[in-house]
Amino acid sequence: MATARIDPKRRADLISHKKKQFAEAPAKWKQQEYKWRLSFYDLPPTEEVSLEEFELWALGRLKVLAELESCTFRNRTPEETASYMAPIMEKHLPLHSNSSRSSELDEERKRDHYSHFILRLAFAGTKDLRQRFSRLETMLFKLRWKDDDAVERKEFLDSLDMQLEKAGESELNECGVSLEQAKAATGWRKGDAEAWFTLDWERVPDLVESRRCLLRRGKAYVLLKEQMSFVVAEFTKRLDAALEITSRALPRLDEDDRLSPILSHLSKSFTAPDASFDAEAGINGLQAPTAGTVDALSSHFPLCMQNMHRTLRQDAKLKHQGRLEYTLFLKGIGLDLSNAVEFWRRSFRTITDEKFTKEYLYNVKHAYGEVGGDANRRGRGYTPFSCQKLLTEPLPGPGQTHGCPYRTHTDVENLVALLGATGMRDPETIKSVREDVGKQRYHIACNRVFEFAHKSELERVKRKGGWGPAELDTILHPNSYFKRSFLLKHLGEGNAGFVEPRGEDVKMEGSLDE
Repeated sequence: MATARIDPKRRADLISHKKKQFAEAPAKWKQQEYKWRLSFYDLPPTEEVSLEEFELWALGRLKVLAELESCTFRNRTPEETASYMAPIMEKHLPLHSNSSRSSELDEERKRDHYSHFILRLAFAGTKDLRQRFSRLETMLFKLRWKDDDAVERKEFLDSLDMQLEKAGESELNECGVSLEQAKAATGWRKGDAEAWFTLDWERVPDLVESRRCLLRRGKAYVLLKEQMSFVVAEFTKRLDAALEITSRALPRLDEDDRLSPILSHLSKSFTAPDASFDAEAGINGLQAPTAGTVDALSSHFPLCMQNMHRTLRQDAKLKHQGRLEYTLFLKGIGLDLSNAVEFWRRSFRTITDEKFTKEYLYNVKHAYGEVGGDANRRGRGYTPFSCQKLLTEPLPGPGQTHGCPYRTHTDVENLVALLGATGMRDPETIKSVREDVGKQRYHIACNRVFEFAHKSELERVKRKGGWGPAELDTILHPNSYFKRSFLLKHLGEGNAGFVEPRGEDVKMEGSLDE
């Protein structure tokens, strides 16, 4: 971010003796006024926030942007997107208008302001991330613009230095344009105000492309009702320029070492947002799994876990990383330690009890927190890997079957064959999966397969209601895949349904000793 040049004579007053940062910024830099719900994010935040707020606010915004991106990948209409996003935005990034009279307005707008700049820092490093961030932030701004209070929206527009000139019939006539010509060229309808804005045509490329404005002498004449188009275009233009400046400044920034891991984690989360696993959440209607029921339950597993389960059944062995990922997944669906030990002993049918006890038993107990360091035991062991974790792990080597198959199967035909083995042969879904994999949208491909496999059940719950956004949003965790699949396939049986979490999420992830 750009900073103003400091007068050398005043430098001693502004620089801390520790030479780490500006000591005390002027009061005008610290005070931020949030008069409107909408923002162009022209001024960076200057107040202090805790590391916890820094990360939590950014993750909430990231969740919203990720769901917006999934809406575009799934070809949702603007109306469907607005309806789908409303509860998600309310949960993760609420932002109410002044007319709502909410007591949380300042806090909401501060969180929105800070989270935008945090993600701007995290995603300014590469051109691809900058473009994605700009595109999704523009979509978010457009959603908010459409939903904003009309009076506040006008006040916000008036506050911007947009360099717009209003044009009525007399101004049109001066340019040799009649009122009827202007109406015909701009799609004027009865009831619309007979008022236009003039601005450079480059600022409204979408209106030029769709022929919804009148072009004369390098100027575009735009109906008042089309103001969203040039406001959104201006938002994107300013954000792109700011991201470019941020990217050039990144190498010179003297950031706190505590922030670097958080920013790195956020940028990786753009592959697939992270999702913590709640060890206390269960499924009503699901009896505790046992070593003998895993085979039957495997029909509800995502492709990654089905792949490892099938390999284990065929070869009676699984490499270390695969054992780790699969053990934690089974732990997540409710398999207790004794049944986990029995499951792995049965699966390794070609080795002796002595070899199993010596080489494999410790790792299973370690995953459950039965053995190992104090931190591991206090945390009840390690949690199942999320989609993000699977997608950012090293690719499997020869003989290994761990990780996300949509990413690890570089030959798409092998992936299609693997999907075929699970019964997935729908041509349209396979075509979409090929496209998603080609564009590295691996978790979206997995969600497409899930939606086709549960098409009738999803239509039923959407029609009858009862499931909120948390039960229908994008799947970002293999255990969430299993949970949702089981519930959908057992609708109406007993009291099958989601169980509310009874404790805090366990967030420790890692690898076990060989």
